[in-house]
Amino acid sequence: MFELWRRAYGQRARRVRDYWKRLLDEDAAHARGERLLREWLSPAQRAQFDAIGCFEVVGCHTGTRYRIRHGTAGNVDELDENGLAQKGWCFVPQGSFVPGDVMLAQKISLETDERAALAVANRFPSTAVARHNHRVARRPL
Repeated sequence: MFELWRRAYGQRARRVRDYWKRLLDEDAAHARGERLLREWLSPAQRAQFDAIGCFEVVGCHTGTRYRIRHGTAGNVDELDENGLAQKGWCFVPQGSFVPGDVMLAQKISLETDERAALAVANRFPSTAVARHNHRVARRPL
C-alpha cells in the first residue's frame, strides 16, 4: 500500500515540478526577449513602449510610419499623417518566438527592407485596426 502511494505521489510531484520548470523557463524567455527588444529601441521608441505599450518605426523605402504593438501576429499598423491606423499588417519570423523577439524582427524588417517585409505580409483592412486608434495616443518619434 505504501509503495503504491509513494509512486502516485512521486508522479504527481514530478508533474508539478515539470510544470513550474516550464513556466519559469517561459517567463525567462519572455524577459530575455523584451530585454533584447529594449536594447534595440531608440530612446524615443523605448519611451513610447514604456508609456503606451507600442512604438513607431519608419519604413526605409517609403518613409511610411508603422506602429508595432505588443504581440506576435497582426500587431503592425500602418499609420496616416495623423497617427491613425489605416491598415494592418501581419508578418512574423518562422518558428516559435516570444513577443519581444517577434517585435524586434518586425522593427528590423521595416527599417532595413520594408518592401520585402510587406511582400510576405498579410494585409487586413482598417476596420480591424480602428479599435486601436482610440486607445493609442499618437506619440511622434
